[in-house]
Amino acid sequence: MRRVGFAVVLSALLAAPAGAQTIALTGAKVYPVSQPPIENATVVIVNGKITAVGANVAIPAGAERIDARGRWITPGLIDAVTELGVVEIGAVAPSNDARAKGEKSVAAGFRVWDALNPASMLWAPTRNEGITTVGIVPTGGLISGQAAVVDLVDGTRNQMLRRKPAAVYAQLQSGATPDTSSRGEVLLRLRELLQDAKTYAAKRQAYESARTRTFATTRPNLDALVPVVRGEIPLMLSVDRAADIDAALDLAREFTLKLVLVGAEEGWKVAERIAAAHVPVIVGALNNIPGSFATLASRQENAALLRRAGAQVALSTGGESFNVRNLKQHAGNAVAYGLPWDEALRAVTLTPAEILGVGASIGTLQAGRDANLVVWDGDPFEFGTQVVRVLVHGREITQPSRQDLLMERYKTAPPVYIRQP
Repeated sequence: MRRVGFAVVLSALLAAPAGAQTIALTGAKVYPVSQPPIENATVVIVNGKITAVGANVAIPAGAERIDARGRWITPGLIDAVTELGVVEIGAVAPSNDARAKGEKSVAAGFRVWDALNPASMLWAPTRNEGITTVGIVPTGGLISGQAAVVDLVDGTRNQMLRRKPAAVYAQLQSGATPDTSSRGEVLLRLRELLQDAKTYAAKRQAYESARTRTFATTRPNLDALVPVVRGEIPLMLSVDRAADIDAALDLAREFTLKLVLVGAEEGWKVAERIAAAHVPVIVGALNNIPGSFATLASRQENAALLRRAGAQVALSTGGESFNVRNLKQHAGNAVAYGLPWDEALRAVTLTPAEILGVGASIGTLQAGRDANLVVWDGDPFEFGTQVVRVLVHGREITQPSRQDLLMERYKTAPPVYIRQP
């Protein structure tokens, strides 16, 4: 299932500056993603950056050595579509900051990261399962708002944010919003908004002087949509039905959009067209039970069939907050249903990084990349495999989750107090 390459040196080690924090993980089987696996390899990290990966790498004097013999090292896993840090308990409104009221189901100007909670109890269990970066997306309405990329460091909101905005997130799931009655009307509304954004971008000075026609939405929404119609950031569109995917591809071609399909449960039915349009797809791999009439053709081979057709595929837990930690199970399931192992690893590392616009800094293990990586005690997609170490920005983070604390608390039975008569 796995491809094992010969050990090769990926880069020469640059001289470390005086006083630099230097770490060397030695003796591991390293999966760089950008290159074949390397046996008995060393990864050198200087001040949070990878400076060398290979089997014959010189270790700088004074480096902190970490023996990783018998371990596997991969890039940190990346889930591109989550609500982590903005939804604590979905059913409790005060802890749910992923949705904006907007105007007529349009909230493009809504920046979901403004409510990011660095103190969320869900960071630790997610990071402890090997996820080091996530995309956080808004929900609800027709255009939900702007998404961001977040690293799971233990720090402030600004320290966690890697890219903002990373995309504008929109929905084409039910075929209707409170202000529309059919899929055709939803597409009409989307088309109107995109056309208005193009006109606004071209005639902003006239807009400021009140010399333009009335637009279909407010200025903050138009400002947020301008980078989308210019192709600077993607439009992430949540859509499942094959016919709706076809319509979305037509819309992207009409406006020259950088489109990303999210969900795409019936994507396998139009896989060749998706691949020909060079449109990335973010899918899950745990569920094949239709949840609506738009997902009647759901199948767990979806990721494998899309990839076989040549589409760029990333795996995601699909807008979760509590269960983002299950990303490796999605990857393992995708392998069980036909996706090659190395493609599954890419689908939870480099591909989501590329989709989110951060592929030049994370997603692979090579010189110059940020040191977001995970040390495992075996194949990360096997159910029993455990995380040994997690490094984000080159720093090991060991923080117990609430589950860990509860387990410690109840390892021994509490004392029994007998009330005396």
